[in-house]
Amino acid sequence: MQHRQIKSALISVYHKDGLEPLLDILSANEVTIYSTGGTQAHIEKLGHQVIPVETITGYPSILDGRVKTLHPAVFGGILARREPDHLAQLAEHKLPEIDLVVVDLYPFEETVANSTVESTIIEKIDIGGISLIRAAAKNYQDVAIVPNRDQYDILVKMLKEGKGALSLGQRRQLALRAFQESAHYDASIQQYFAQLVAADTDSDPSLTFSAKASGGQVLRYGENPHQKGTFYGSLEDNFEQLHGKAISYNNLVDIDAALGLMSEFEHSHPTVAILKHTNACGVATRATMVDAWHAALAADNVSAFGGILVFNKPMDKATAEEVHKLFCEVVLAPGFDEDALKILKKKKNRVLLNVKHFNRDTKQFKSMLGGVLEQDVDLKQVGTGDIEVMTTKAPTVAQLDDLYFANACAKHLKSNTIALVRNRQLLAMGCGQTSRVDALKQAIDKAGRFGFDLKGAVMASDAFFPFPDCIEIASEAGINAVIQPGGSIKDDLSIEAANKAGIAMVKTGTRHFKH
Repeated sequence: MQHRQIKSALISVYHKDGLEPLLDILSANEVTIYSTGGTQAHIEKLGHQVIPVETITGYPSILDGRVKTLHPAVFGGILARREPDHLAQLAEHKLPEIDLVVVDLYPFEETVANSTVESTIIEKIDIGGISLIRAAAKNYQDVAIVPNRDQYDILVKMLKEGKGALSLGQRRQLALRAFQESAHYDASIQQYFAQLVAADTDSDPSLTFSAKASGGQVLRYGENPHQKGTFYGSLEDNFEQLHGKAISYNNLVDIDAALGLMSEFEHSHPTVAILKHTNACGVATRATMVDAWHAALAADNVSAFGGILVFNKPMDKATAEEVHKLFCEVVLAPGFDEDALKILKKKKNRVLLNVKHFNRDTKQFKSMLGGVLEQDVDLKQVGTGDIEVMTTKAPTVAQLDDLYFANACAKHLKSNTIALVRNRQLLAMGCGQTSRVDALKQAIDKAGRFGFDLKGAVMASDAFFPFPDCIEIASEAGINAVIQPGGSIKDDLSIEAANKAGIAMVKTGTRHFKH
């Protein structure tokens, strides 16, 4: 591998902390350091010699700092190939070679998170820094690049091992990290502008697509052991891991589904959901968390084995004692009391996640056919103003409460799906079926196997009934209220069947397909 000794470095960073170890090793290897403004002052304060960039550009920092390094004298030294023609041009114009570029960009994402003032946000779009990153990364054959402070330690380790020199492979690796940083930074800016454009009444939807990914956390494997898996993003934005093994690919998929489902019940009385392969096999709301746990588990204590548990209230000792009896992969809750943590940590691999919020993203993406599908997240929550009674018989207040509960459950189950509920407890579900009749039969059979009498239960369907057969089957099972989107050209047949059976049926006008 072709090694390059680092003889000169340009350092221009927003955050000044963490530079000391890097400066120490650069000084130890007699590296000439160039810098700008506040970074220069900080380096000098730490006792290291530094040459102001102005001495090679001949220009001071101008336009309130918008232009400092944007000059041929700087970019020439970075972009020059170390070959006779380019080196001769550097010599002719008396420009120094720059072997290493260290940048830490303006904190654009942090500014967006903490300010709504457009002018303040725009000023945190880094121009010089991002240009330095791209230039150095392009010329990785001869130049090394560190694009943010989180990677100082990587460079320090490389320089120590190489005694001040870097191999071509190392420079290529640093370039990849640099372009990842550049892509993430640009995507963050794109996302901000997409939100601005989307808010315009005359916006063009084709201009609002944006996606960003950061990190690149390598997982043990993907969906199966023979598949590689990597997560791009910030898990810390959603939760804090308090205990357990590294989160797997399948864990992440289930965790996302769990957070989405519980966002429906975030402000309800104590609610527990148990998920397996993204589908809820138990959901219940009760006066206490431990009662909600027992009710959720009763729906399917077989599938619950190895599942994902999510709670809408902090975990208490009484609930933790009961949860501890079950083998489960992940427990999510917006807080754990000290006694609950002690109990649940007895299983060393059990993942415990302190949920920071149940808020959902407003957009979701799926890779498809070499491209990406984008859509709005299904955030519709059906309420009293959304339903229309379709039958002669109207649902009671208690039935309406269960119907809303069932509809929320069905919304987060794979289509075709049916959810059967009574007293804010998911009794059974049928999901992922190729026909709605099969989904209903699956749910009824499952309820029977776990000892539930469906008399007085309600039913939710994620989509309309094209025929009256589901209503007829539901009636035979004892179900007495139904919620569905409506909209079939044969709605009248289902309405007639419901009236004949004395079933109350409401429509929402909102379909909840989930593929």
